[in-house]
Amino acid sequence: MNQPALPRDHAALMDSVYSWQHHIYDATRKYFLFGRDRLIAGLDCPAGASLLELGCGTGRNLGAIAAKWPECSLHGLDISRTMLDHAGAQLGGKAALALGDASAFDAAQLFGRAKFDRIVLSYALSMIPDWRRVIVQALDALAPGGSLHIVDFGDSHGLPWPLRQGLTAWLHHFHVSPRLELGVEARRLAAKRRWKCRVTNGPGCYYRLVQITAALD
Repeated sequence: MNQPALPRDHAALMDSVYSWQHHIYDATRKYFLFGRDRLIAGLDCPAGASLLELGCGTGRNLGAIAAKWPECSLHGLDISRTMLDHAGAQLGGKAALALGDASAFDAAQLFGRAKFDRIVLSYALSMIPDWRRVIVQALDALAPGGSLHIVDFGDSHGLPWPLRQGLTAWLHHFHVSPRLELGVEARRLAAKRRWKCRVTNGPGCYYRLVQITAALD
C-alpha cells in the first residue's frame, strides 16, 4: 500500500524529538500526562467496536485499551516513523498501525475502513500545528453513534502561578503548545453537526477531557 505524502518539516521535527526519547517516553510521561487512564476507562467500547488513536506514539494507550477493552479492534496513526516502529514492537500485532498525518489522512486507504466507533486523541493536539483540522478529520471518521475522546493540557488556572509558568516553559522546550481554545472549539464543531459535546476539566484544570458523540443517523 502506498503511503501518503507527509508534511516533511513536521514529520522530521517529531522524529528528531523522539529519536532518543522513545526509549524513556512512557517511563517519564506518566508523571505529567494525567487523565489518559480516565479517558480509557470511559471509552465504553462494545464488543466488536473499532477504535482509532490519532497520534498513537509509543502505543502505550493502545496497549492499555487492549487490556481494558479486549474485544475492540484497534488502529493507530502517527506521523513519526520512530514512534510507530516503537509502537509496533510494543504492541506485537494487537493493533493495525499506519504512518500518516492526523490532519489529512484517508482511513479507508490506510486501514481498509472509513469509519470508527471510537477515536482517541491523547496529548496529540498540543503538538500538531493544524489541530483544529485534526478534530474535523476525526469527526468525519466517526461511525454513526460513535464518539471522539480527547485528553490534553488545560490552562492550569487552578495551579500556583510559579508552577504554571514552569510548566509552560518546559512544554515549550518540547514543542508542546496547550490548546486553550479546545473546549470552545470542540463545542462549536459539535454544534455545527448537532452532535453532543461534553467538556470536563481535570484537577486544577491541568488537563481537559472532551467527548463528542455522533448522532445515530
